[in-house]
Amino acid sequence: MVDGEVKILRGYELRLIRCTVSLPLSDPPLDESQPGTHPHDSLIKSLLSSIEAGNYLEALASEATNLILGEYEFDPVDSAERVYSELLNKVESFVLNDSSDEIDKARRSFLVMCLAIAAAFWFTCCNLTGSTQGSTKCSLPFRVPESKELVEWENWAKIHLMSAGSDLLGKFSNLQHLVFARLLLLKLKDLLFETSASETFQLRSISWWLVRVLLIHQRVLHEPSSSLFEMLQVYMAEALDHFGALEKVESYWGAKLLQDEASSITSIIHLEACVLQYIYRRIDPFRLQLESAKAAAGLEFSVTGALGFRTIHQVVPKAQMVLVANTSSSNGAVRLASEKADVGPYGAWEGETPQVFMTPKLVNNESEAGTDSVPLKPVEQALILAQCLLIERGSRHDAMQSK
Repeated sequence: MVDGEVKILRGYELRLIRCTVSLPLSDPPLDESQPGTHPHDSLIKSLLSSIEAGNYLEALASEATNLILGEYEFDPVDSAERVYSELLNKVESFVLNDSSDEIDKARRSFLVMCLAIAAAFWFTCCNLTGSTQGSTKCSLPFRVPESKELVEWENWAKIHLMSAGSDLLGKFSNLQHLVFARLLLLKLKDLLFETSASETFQLRSISWWLVRVLLIHQRVLHEPSSSLFEMLQVYMAEALDHFGALEKVESYWGAKLLQDEASSITSIIHLEACVLQYIYRRIDPFRLQLESAKAAAGLEFSVTGALGFRTIHQVVPKAQMVLVANTSSSNGAVRLASEKADVGPYGAWEGETPQVFMTPKLVNNESEAGTDSVPLKPVEQALILAQCLLIERGSRHDAMQSK
């Protein structure tokens, strides 16, 4: 009975992780062969479906949100700090006081985690990645009367984020979604640490999601924050301890993993550890994490030289470094070359190709392979770009180095 419940919960965790791991379209549908028997399973599946589809506002306005937070009403003179404090008390009551047993407590915890992640994803879409499909006005991550004036609340969220020790990088919208996600995950982490639910029904991925939300927080700040760095070090160490090795990922999710999925998950967490070290300019730890990510992905790099790769504005070709990536899944090598990128379906250029290099282009080295090489996976492409960052950081800056 307990083992079956653990497998169901871990399957839910895997579905959430998959939202940030690109999978080929040919992959089979997600395994839901084990029907949920708990009353909250239908709410969890509904939340997961909304998040997987990118409908984050739908998730935040779902029945699960009402169950956790209720139809919250507040007075116009209420401070944001007071209201958020009461919301966190509601979360604690929902997870601890209202649960009937450890199984119920674990599911309630996962519902809260989904709610926080939906808020973080919505903030990311609005400010960092897009697209919000023309709907960017959503002041709060929970339901409130439409007549309420929330300008002061947004200012409070700005001050809350800046309390990490730096001004914001620029102007951002829906800051309260990021604050909401951060507060909920930190509260949930504390609750799981204080109770036995983390022993019997471990939600190990919460440390990883906390790292991601804190990295987003750092991303919107103008300067690196020492207080955020300390928190990131702690939670990243926990996440790497849980998912930093192929054997641990396979042991945690077992048969639910798709082909090569354990490798992708392990590579991605080490790659995100690379990002953490890069942000704080720690090059040696960055290099070590990148080596671990490459090993998990079965990727090997070598750097060679070439003459003739140049921008369209260069009259004389200059010597340029070429990064060659050998993958365990390919028949040959792949080169990173400076060719004009495909601008895709964007219509902003009105038929005129821009005279700039939008992105690097990955070119299969067919002359060496003899046959067409297997296209690089998204995680492998990200690792190549990380290797380029490492090379760029360790190189002197002069006219030979393009920006």
